[in-house]
Amino acid sequence: MDRLEQYFLSLIRGEKRGIWAALQRGGLRVLSEPYGWAMRLRNRLYDAGWKRSRRAPVPVISVGNLTLGGTGKTPCVEYIARFYRDLDLRVAVLSRGYGSRAGRNDEALLLEENLPDVPHLQGADRAALAAVAVEELESEVLILDDGFQHRRLQRDLDVVLIDATAPWGHGYVFPRGLLREPVSGLRRAGAVILTRCDQVGPQEVENIKARAAKLAPGIPLALSSHQPACWINSKQEVKALDGFSGRPVAAFCGIGNPQAFRRTLLNLGADITAFRTFPDHHDYARSDVEELRAWARQQATECVVVTTQKDLVKLRLDRVGDRELWALRIHLRIDAGREELAEKLKGIVRNP
Repeated sequence: MDRLEQYFLSLIRGEKRGIWAALQRGGLRVLSEPYGWAMRLRNRLYDAGWKRSRRAPVPVISVGNLTLGGTGKTPCVEYIARFYRDLDLRVAVLSRGYGSRAGRNDEALLLEENLPDVPHLQGADRAALAAVAVEELESEVLILDDGFQHRRLQRDLDVVLIDATAPWGHGYVFPRGLLREPVSGLRRAGAVILTRCDQVGPQEVENIKARAAKLAPGIPLALSSHQPACWINSKQEVKALDGFSGRPVAAFCGIGNPQAFRRTLLNLGADITAFRTFPDHHDYARSDVEELRAWARQQATECVVVTTQKDLVKLRLDRVGDRELWALRIHLRIDAGREELAEKLKGIVRNP
């Protein structure tokens, strides 16, 4: 995370104090108003049919969120794709492909590794991708990755994720906060999943549930957690979660919510001696790798370097700076509301 991004986040969170910080927040609030109204107008035009969207010949499920940054969409996309594969349906994932200058981005590489039998198509025109998936790949279900605000392609179900560690984008639409659209947009959801519920207290979970129920009455709401499964390296070797017990850990990542990764490591009992971040979807260049190698060499001899699987699939290294490099593989676990979510997912297939 660069200094400008750090400053921006500390500013909108209210961590920066004083008259100058207050004036800056006021300026961002002014800028956020036209953005918020533009998003409201856009949604109303789609709702009224003034802006046209295209329907795919097979069921479409969107997985998205209200906020900028990471809410854990990729593990959720994997969970839903596995759900339909277990029903013996041919599934394809459609995404915009953010964060890649050429070829597939980190999400596509990660899903390809974890779901080798599920194709992942990337491009700006996801309606066109849907046609390719159906006509050429004979897909029977389409999952629209990060598609809640992408309304050109109609969907049969909108699954909206709310990150329990940062649920409402600090209360404002961008740039005063991290909301992509006003929270009233949640009423378009067909199902809501609270993610990372294990990283906040029970009362905070109840508060989020209450607000979500008020914004989207009657919508099924599931509680979930991102559960570490194992350590994996670029050679596809696997270690148990306690495989580095007693060893210092140096961690880095380029994801939307780096602190969630840090908290997960701490919950595993990791002794984190160094932690560094890169921007979300960071496309690692040779200079980044050399910088990581120099950073790794500064760590203790017995130190192991760890990252996320989304970062590892781009780096494809098993060592950095003569230190082992391992990634934490994460699975989404539904802790409550599993049956209601399953009924929603099955329902659109039974009645496409």
